[in-house]
Amino acid sequence: MARNRLTNRPLEPESEFIVKIQDINDNEPRFPDGPYHASVPEMSKVGTSVIQLTATDADDPTYGNSARVVYSILEGQPYFSVDAKSGMIRVSLADMDRETRENYTVVIMAKDMGGQLGGLSGTTTVNITLSDVNDNPPIFDQRLYQMSVPESAPVGSVVGRIWAKDRDIGVNAEMKYCIIDGDGRDIFDISTDPTNLFGIIVVKKPLNFEKKPSYTLKVEGANTHLDPAFRQRGPFKDVTIVHVSVEDVDEPPLFDLSAYYVELPEDAEIGTLVKTLSARDPDAANNTVRYSIERSSDPEKYFYIEITSGSLMTLRSLDREEIGWHNITVLAMEMNNPTQITSVSVAVKVMDVNDNPPLLTDFLEAYVCEKAKAGQAVTAVDPDEPLGGQHFYYSLAPEAANNPNFTLRDNQDNTAWILTRRDGWSQQDQTLFHLPIFISDGEQPVQTSTSTMTIRVCSCDQEGNAMLCHPEAYSLPASLSRGALIAILACILVLLVMILLMLSLRNHRKKPYLCDEEENVHENIVRYDDEGGGEEDTEAFDIAAMWNPREAHHHLGKMRQDMLPEIESLSRYVPQASVMGGGGDSNVHGYVLAKLLEADMDPCAPPYDSLQTYAYEGEGSVAESLSSLQSGTSNTDHEYDYLNEWGPRFKKLAEMYGVLETNNPPLW
Repeated sequence: MARNRLTNRPLEPESEFIVKIQDINDNEPRFPDGPYHASVPEMSKVGTSVIQLTATDADDPTYGNSARVVYSILEGQPYFSVDAKSGMIRVSLADMDRETRENYTVVIMAKDMGGQLGGLSGTTTVNITLSDVNDNPPIFDQRLYQMSVPESAPVGSVVGRIWAKDRDIGVNAEMKYCIIDGDGRDIFDISTDPTNLFGIIVVKKPLNFEKKPSYTLKVEGANTHLDPAFRQRGPFKDVTIVHVSVEDVDEPPLFDLSAYYVELPEDAEIGTLVKTLSARDPDAANNTVRYSIERSSDPEKYFYIEITSGSLMTLRSLDREEIGWHNITVLAMEMNNPTQITSVSVAVKVMDVNDNPPLLTDFLEAYVCEKAKAGQAVTAVDPDEPLGGQHFYYSLAPEAANNPNFTLRDNQDNTAWILTRRDGWSQQDQTLFHLPIFISDGEQPVQTSTSTMTIRVCSCDQEGNAMLCHPEAYSLPASLSRGALIAILACILVLLVMILLMLSLRNHRKKPYLCDEEENVHENIVRYDDEGGGEEDTEAFDIAAMWNPREAHHHLGKMRQDMLPEIESLSRYVPQASVMGGGGDSNVHGYVLAKLLEADMDPCAPPYDSLQTYAYEGEGSVAESLSSLQSGTSNTDHEYDYLNEWGPRFKKLAEMYGVLETNNPPLW
């Protein structure tokens, strides 16, 4: 638009101009997704497509050749090529092997202007990997494998591992192994490990070095996956030889049987041969075997086995009725190696012998009414087991065959009836009858027994039920009332109470009187003539007599041995005349000595002491002086008040009547 500059008014109508920008080649081709990664199977044919590349150019494709791109390969020849127009990369070399080279780098250039001079260009990189195909057969790394296994290896033990190597990878390298031949194909087995690469040989059956020390296996390894492109070649596989050596092991003894079963009659004598067991050392050394019985399996020691021969014998009498089966464990041990021990079970069934007489099932007792007949079924039991079943025969004992009162009828069904042979029974005539019954079984040898049935005569009601039978010596009269029983018990109770009171009063009267408050304080006044070794030479009074004065009564009339020296020492002062015959001082003198002698002879007189003298303490006494009368220096807890009170009086009395002189050692 044109306007007046002064007035700003349009000078003419608006005019439109179109400006077109002409493109020039100022943008190079670009690969927006580069760099690229691609893969192609190995051994691919020439011309096999790998990947297609597309480059973009920002220039105007409608104007000239600025946007026309041409592709070319700068790096990667002669393995790969690129289509100049489409940008498709293809295989240009046949039989490329992944196992030889797996990765390739290809550089592709895109140039505009149709590839002419002056055009712009751009490049990208393509990483190409050859993928694996199963084009290689497996090959064992050894043509002969040497392996060993101990003969003690259990079933399932691993013997060794083999590997058929395959240059392929992944599923193309997975293997399957099998034993196709050899003398050990039944003894060993082979499997593939979890990676499906290795073959593991294991023990299939127990081994025995002594029977066969070595085995040979022919093992085949084959691929499990076959590539369709190489199917015409057939399966890829390889074969190898495995030699397995069995190592000798010191094995425990081996019994000829895994278990033994023996039947033995229960009347077998002690020392009867039950069974001869045989065990041998399976090793080539063939060591000597020794036999024994496991004590826990035969705690009662019914059996014994000879240590060298293996002869199992009875050691005690058997009884099927007590123990019907004996399960014994016999041990076999190598003499040169006690750690090698084998055990075997011996089941001994004790067979029944008719050695038990039939016995009546319970205590036989029946009754007969005074005015009625009575009978009772008798049954028996036999602990033996006869083959044809138990059958018993009943009859009266020979001494009762002509019994006028009763008879027996065998019911032939293991029961019998006792029947009366007469009427008119009376308790006044006879109240008790004893009927011996003879019973036998039907087996050989026949066993018999005799039992006695007790039959009472009773008063019965109209229905035949016993009401009153003759009382036994131990039974109470039937007519005794409850009040009479209570009266009898009350009288017995009163008598018991009276007896207890009398015993209590008697004991109270016999209780000795002691002036001291402590009734159990007693003292031994001990004489020390020549102590020598200390207190070992003292003769003390029996302490039991002090605590239980009643026991001393058993010794009445016997002189106390600990007082004999004192009695002899005092006897020289006793006058020859009667003690009470004279008068004056002699009467008192004799009276005192008589009382002293009487007290010494009476073991129950308080305070139950022994009066002895001492003249010389002796040497060797640790306590220096053992006198218990040192009241000034003694630290004992006992109280000796009664000695302090009566001692001086007795001393003065003794000096007065010439029993001892004042310059003599005191009696206490």
